[in-house]
Amino acid sequence: MGKSVHPDVLDGALGVIRNNATKMVALNGAPASFSAANSGALAGVTMAPSDFTLAAGSTSGRKLTVAAKADVPVTAAGNADHVALLDISNSKLLYVTTCAAQALASSGTVSLSSWAIEIADPA
Repeated sequence: MGKSVHPDVLDGALGVIRNNATKMVALNGAPASFSAANSGALAGVTMAPSDFTLAAGSTSGRKLTVAAKADVPVTAAGNADHVALLDISNSKLLYVTTCAAQALASSGTVSLSSWAIEIADPA
């Protein structure tokens, strides 16, 4: 018997991120916890559900595209190589991914490119 999943199931998982991620942060290294991501942020920007677009996946399944953010204030100097989505109200680290490494200067700004989270159909 083949495997299948209704798009609503995948949308549900991605919806948790879209509906609860209230901050995106740039980090040096992958954080192990919400606290590490929140306190170790080199730069951060407020997020809203309108910053996320839910659509069909590139190859299958579903994807959630995260909007690009320009002129994000840098609060600490460092080499940003990860981005995380945080649920500030509930102290949750919702999603972490890598990004192209770039050196950030304190008191400067950084632009964070658009990126996507994709959940494929079962194989």
